[in-house]
Amino acid sequence: MPLHSSTATRTDAPRGFQRPVAFWLGTAICTAGVVLHLPMYFGARHMHYHLAGMRPDPAMIFGMALIGVGLIVTLYGLLPQRSRQIREAADSIRVRALDDAPIRLPHILLLIVMAVAVTIDVMKPTSLAFVASGAAEEYGLRSPAHPDGNISVAWLPLSGITGTVLGSWMWGWLGDRIGRRASILFAGMLFVTTSICGTMPSFTWNIIMCLVMGMGAGGMLPITFTLLAETIPARHRGWLMVLVGGDIAGAYVITSWLAAELTPTFSWRILWLIGLPTGLLFLALNRWIPESPRYLLARGRQAEAEAVMARYGAAVVHEKNAPRTAPASDTPHGFRTLLRRGLAGPTLTITLLGIGVGLTTYGFQQWVPTNLERMGLSGVNSAYVVRNAALLGLPLTVLTAWMYGALGSRRTLVTLSGLTSVTLFGFVIAGDALAHRELLLSLLLVVPLSGISSVAAAVMGYAAEVYPTVVRSRGTGLAAGMTKVGGVLILALTVAAATVPSIASTALIGAVPLLAAALALVRLAPETKNRELEEISDTLLDEGTNSSASPR
Repeated sequence: MPLHSSTATRTDAPRGFQRPVAFWLGTAICTAGVVLHLPMYFGARHMHYHLAGMRPDPAMIFGMALIGVGLIVTLYGLLPQRSRQIREAADSIRVRALDDAPIRLPHILLLIVMAVAVTIDVMKPTSLAFVASGAAEEYGLRSPAHPDGNISVAWLPLSGITGTVLGSWMWGWLGDRIGRRASILFAGMLFVTTSICGTMPSFTWNIIMCLVMGMGAGGMLPITFTLLAETIPARHRGWLMVLVGGDIAGAYVITSWLAAELTPTFSWRILWLIGLPTGLLFLALNRWIPESPRYLLARGRQAEAEAVMARYGAAVVHEKNAPRTAPASDTPHGFRTLLRRGLAGPTLTITLLGIGVGLTTYGFQQWVPTNLERMGLSGVNSAYVVRNAALLGLPLTVLTAWMYGALGSRRTLVTLSGLTSVTLFGFVIAGDALAHRELLLSLLLVVPLSGISSVAAAVMGYAAEVYPTVVRSRGTGLAAGMTKVGGVLILALTVAAATVPSIASTALIGAVPLLAAALALVRLAPETKNRELEEISDTLLDEGTNSSASPR
């Protein structure tokens, strides 16, 4: 008979921060450092905010120093204090009641805040497409509109996308070390501080700050999925994660609207500077972001876990034969865990899917307008075709979320990756002949243009479900990073001034890994629908143990 613990008291409630004074002091110092960058920016308004070639003023230099100090103080405020409890005690603690709990108001508030976080997060790399033209003009960089420049403007998006890859992996490690909530909030602080990218006089400093901005943006997304997976009840977990994570279209709409409304007056730099208010808005919503009770239990912080679970209509359960919250003491807790026998199959599958998503997003999708014009369509007709395909694809996010919840994770991922691969092979076969069949062209573009974001959300949602608690952030970070690796490869080719490949070539390099992933999913990936997270990871680890112990 399970024993439901109800020992949490008012004094046991988890604190908002381990050191709240330090966190808010660091936030104030960082904000002051950003504000000190603004006088130089507004002082250049008579030059349409062109800062190229200017030297940083003393206020800006002092502001950068303040930001460095503020980030250290903020991180100190978020670091968990060492628990005196015995970690192995978590082996007898279960969270089945959390998976069985009904959706309550705290769940809804968490979903809303995480949707806001994802939107703000995706706006960062999305802005790269809208600032590139203005940056190229101001700094005299090489671009399609300015082919005579010495330095390619592609260095800017390359640094940003490289930052997202590094950030996904770094925050994956950080989320497992200091907690999901602390990692998310520290990424939010980077949103605030890297807004100074909009005031950098030199292009070199723009590249550096864009790299750091990408690290924060890349780190936010996988930790968001991890926290949702560990907090939302099992029967709603999958489809809600995909729905929240698929809110990329909203970020594109907001970013394009801001670009149209603000850049004519305040130049391209304003798209970076809005990171200050949006980042502070996110930090202000921190009270609705809990720490993961599964993380707390795995760290031996039972009293805090009980308080969080009570808030979500659940209770800690002590039961001898239920799945483990924390793995056995001999289970490694680093990235190497992702390559253990039982987890190697899902890791390979997630890697293939991520690479396919990245190559399709930053290869095929990025060069669609250029390739459509190369095929003979006018600039106007090319824009109409892309717009029509995007509009037709808007319902795909909702459809994908429904499929994930109704059909299960494996069937959904096989269907999405297989369908995307088939449509891409359509471009490989038909090639330039599609220019004369605009309706068919628009229909074929729907999935690789709009549906690929749903595939990316489903991949990260799946990764958040299959890995053990102690490495769940690392696994989700791996998935998020791999969805950007293709972007690094493609943009590196652009920086090297390689010729833009044809639409058939870009389709092929995306289709092959997606097809391989679909086949791997059938053989190597477990189903996660309505299953406890501990049951999924325990089954995989046990399979790996039995496989290694069995005679060959």
